[in-house]
Formats: sequence, C-alpha cells, structure tokens
Amino acid sequence: MTDQLRLDSYLDFAAGRSTQMVAVCQTIHAIAGAGRQISRILARGPLAGNLGTIVGDSIDGDGQKALDAMTHTILREALARAPVSVFASEEADEPEVLDPHAPLAVAVDPLDGSSNIDTLAPIGTIFSVMPGGTCINDDPTAPFLQPGRNQLAAGFLIYGPQTALVVTLGAGTRIFTLDPDSGAFIATRGEIKVPRTTREYAINGSNLRHWDPEIRAYIIELKKGRNGPRGEDFNTRWLASMVGDAFRILARGGIYLYPADQRRGYRAGRLRLIYEANPIAMVMEQAGAAATDGQTRILDMTPTAIHERCPLVFGSADEVTRVAEAYHAGVTTESPLFKTRSLYRKTTSTIDELA
Repeated sequence: MTDQLRLDSYLDFAAGRSTQMVAVCQTIHAIAGAGRQISRILARGPLAGNLGTIVGDSIDGDGQKALDAMTHTILREALARAPVSVFASEEADEPEVLDPHAPLAVAVDPLDGSSNIDTLAPIGTIFSVMPGGTCINDDPTAPFLQPGRNQLAAGFLIYGPQTALVVTLGAGTRIFTLDPDSGAFIATRGEIKVPRTTREYAINGSNLRHWDPEIRAYIIELKKGRNGPRGEDFNTRWLASMVGDAFRILARGGIYLYPADQRRGYRAGRLRLIYEANPIAMVMEQAGAAATDGQTRILDMTPTAIHERCPLVFGSADEVTRVAEAYHAGVTTESPLFKTRSLYRKTTSTIDELA
C-alpha cells in the first residue's frame, strides 16, 4: 500500500475476494457518488436554499427537513443503479424494492444530525449493506431483520470542514477523505485502531435525571475525576451528531453513550438499530472498539421491526466494558457503585449525594 490509497483502488482490490464482494464494492461506489453530490450541496450552505425548512412529517416526530428529503432521494437514485434489491431509509415508512434479482439490501440514515444543518456542525450519512436474500417481493423487510453481525459492509459519510467516508468491508476500518478538486476519496493512513482506554466521553448530560441508576453512577464516577475512584480527569464531548462523535472516537478514542431513559419515547432507546446502531457497531468493532446497548453486543441483536430503536454505547473497549459491568453489578439509591476507593464496592452514600 502507498501513503495515499484511493477508494477506487481499495474497492477494486477487495472485489477480488468473491462475487458477492464485487456487488458490495459497486454499492460502496454508488454511496460515495451520492456523498459527493450531497457534499456539494452542503458546501453552498444557504445559497442552496433553506435546507433546514420543515417540509413534512417524520417518523421520529421531529419533522422532515428539506435536506432530509433531498438526501433520501439522492441515495435512493444512486442505489437504484447499484446491485441493490431493496432500499430501506430512516425517512421512509417501509423498504422499497429496487431490483428483486439483485444480491444486496441497503439501509441508510440519509442525514444524521439534521438539527445541525444551520449551525455548521458535522452531519452525515450512515449506511448498512446486508445480503439481499430471496422472496424480496413477498417481504421487503426480511433482509433487515437479521443480526448486525451479518452485515457485509457498513460505514458513514461525514460532512464537516472536510468530507470523509468511513467504511468497513469486514476486514478493518478505513477513512477516505474527499479531494474536492479531483472528486476522489483518498486515504492518507492505514487501518484505524481505536485505543482501548480513553479519558473522553460523549453524552447529553442534561438528561442525567432520566437515566438508569447504572448510567448515572458511571457518569458521576467520571465527573469526580482525579478525586474519584478512577484517579484521573475525564473530558466531556457532545456534538448532538453521532457521526461527529463517532469520527472523533475513530481518530483518538473515547466513549459515546445514548442510553435509554425514562422519558416518553426514549424508554427503549432513541437510535435506530438497523439504520444507526448496526453500521456504527460494525465500523467500531472492525477498528478494535466495542458497541453495546449498555449490556448486550449490538451486532448480536436481532431486529423485530424495521424502525426498531435501541440504546447505544460505543467506543474504546475498556470503557464500553465498564458500562456493562456497571449494569451487571446493579445500583440502588441506598448502595451506589462508585465512591472513592474502588469500583463496585458498597458505600452508604446515595447517587443523588454524589451528583
């Protein structure tokens, strides 16, 4: 491999692994092409129109923005020219059959972080590539209702100061940066390896009062810093854009938490298992990180509905494990997990006192 690796060369090499991988690589080409188009629109900002305008209802109840609808259409058109049998989008109620004889199924979140459209914060496109299966016309949802470990490829595009494509074909994770002059996606480093340990965490701390006691206790442990049981200070990072937080974790480590909580609509988690959690989990695991719903490996979960939600914890493996251990140990308000001596020893303080 040279110091700079073009996406085209990477996919051409990977396509030699199997006939199925040829189709996968053709599909990644199509997604990259859609990403170029979306990147050009975003680079124009308000000159391209009011991209944040609400133009319709959305499945999550937040309203569908103009750019949500636009990116959905761009991706659908790109994948209709790829070997894709069925297309599922977070912006659509049901999957759409494109070519029942094609070998692949693709699920996308066309625009992650759409609340950031008008603020110049990172936004992105998340994708998951699955085997297409048979009898697509009978049940277009079937290819997506299988564990995420069956994904053939996954990744995301991130649109920020630069546009980058993060992709895994099941043999490591790579980052390709878009060269706006040539239109090529180019990698300037090798496979990504996320450090096992970290001192950065990403979570929306304003929801602390709604979290499970285990998540509250874990975050309080981090907030106590060098005076707490960890003996070192931690920094908080939260972009309200999962692709932005994921990209940072791939670059330098960290942990991201979007737990379930007690608010209406959040009790089963908020992120979509198929469109968001599964592809991010595959990217992270292929980079040496981990991804769970707090306790269970994401890629071992079997969806039962196309828009099923789940909690999501991903990033540096040691911290993801620590969250699972917190759930395993259990917490009560009379006997919290964390004080100043060691993890999971019982004390007489309450979580509310620690907070």
